[in-house]
Amino acid sequence: MKARNGAPALREVPEQRRILAVLVFSQILSGAGLAAGITVGALLAEELLGSTGLAGVPSALFTTGSALGAVGIGQICRRWGRRPGLALGYGVGALGSLGVVAAAALGNAPLLFLALLVYGAGTATNLMARYAGADLASPARRGRAVSTVLFATTLGAVVGPNLVTLTGEVAHSWGIPRLAGPFLLATAAFGSAAVVLACLLRPDPLRLAEALAKDKSVAEAAGPAAEDPTAEGPAAEGPAADSDDRPAARPRRAGVVTGTTVMVLTQLVMIAVMTMTPVHMRAHGHGTQAAGFVIALHVGAMFLPSPLTGLLVDRVGRLWVAGASGVTLLAAGVLAAMAPPSSLPALATALVLLGLGWNFGLISGTAIVTDALPPARRASAQGLVDVGIALAGAAGGASSGLVVVLGGYPTLALAGGILALAVVPVVAWSVRRPPHPAARAAPRTDTERT
Repeated sequence: MKARNGAPALREVPEQRRILAVLVFSQILSGAGLAAGITVGALLAEELLGSTGLAGVPSALFTTGSALGAVGIGQICRRWGRRPGLALGYGVGALGSLGVVAAAALGNAPLLFLALLVYGAGTATNLMARYAGADLASPARRGRAVSTVLFATTLGAVVGPNLVTLTGEVAHSWGIPRLAGPFLLATAAFGSAAVVLACLLRPDPLRLAEALAKDKSVAEAAGPAAEDPTAEGPAAEGPAADSDDRPAARPRRAGVVTGTTVMVLTQLVMIAVMTMTPVHMRAHGHGTQAAGFVIALHVGAMFLPSPLTGLLVDRVGRLWVAGASGVTLLAAGVLAAMAPPSSLPALATALVLLGLGWNFGLISGTAIVTDALPPARRASAQGLVDVGIALAGAAGGASSGLVVVLGGYPTLALAGGILALAVVPVVAWSVRRPPHPAARAAPRTDTERT
């Protein structure tokens, strides 16, 4: 019996439902923390440093911190499991958020830069939580499992930017610059998520997935011996469950390369254009509240379509959705470049498309990479993949301000859209290779329909 997309119709373990519920709760909390740096990071740096050209530095710093965090979190997850890795990541992110508040209050730029690096651990954890949702998911439902975790980020991530004014007033009443207000919210959000995961993420999804894979491997190795009474000695025992010589224990490099490339390109383009949009808006007469509204719509588009995207990834196919991400980001770049600076609806639409293209790329790329990795090698490899994603974001954030200074915001948006289109040939190359069964989408046969 097979699932609709051609993958084995494996029954998921009962623990998966509880694990997803805990991850959803923690992602709702952490989403508000994720939105702080997106919404006011560039504006805070511009105000503190007095330079538009350096406004992209905060994005570069917290995405670089995200890369460093991804390495550490990946290694902790590999050695001790998802629960300690994710909980510690959010705890460090909360500490970094508090550091940003202190730096803004003191007007200390070096402390701001250091705190933003530490804050990046929280953003890394927010994204890496999606892997925990996929650990115990059957291949036929992997896209939907990833999308469930990402979708949960929507509430906090959309509410956060719209609280810019309120949190700013709270900060001001405490004698802290208004733009530091969202980072007060991030401190509480990341800290709460850390406590939830540390207390409730049991059993550990990665450890359970590894144990189930080992049990399955042992059972498969013992099967022929049970059927053949003449089998004896070591040959009857079969290969060790954790042997690196087994095909199932080896990563499929083509899938890792394809999925990583898709996520890296979409992250670079999204971060670059998103970072400079609030600066571009304020330079043309829009207020901080208007910029927060546009970013809220953008962040909503990053996460809100996740259930539909996950369904498309599982039913239509990973590679088709990955290709759609490049086309969508091109449309976003063209619209942002052509939009009149005074037109709030046009800029908002462009940022919605930007978030949607990123959503397509992240969910499809995550499913492609997870399909290609056995449980025993997932955590460390996924951490390295997210390092590449974070470094791409850092490059996009660092270069975005300079591109705007030299060529203007339309140049940045159009160049980003064209670069995103490079996803299409990457997907075309992968289509020419025989994919893993879980990555294919095929109609059900007559037997399967009955």
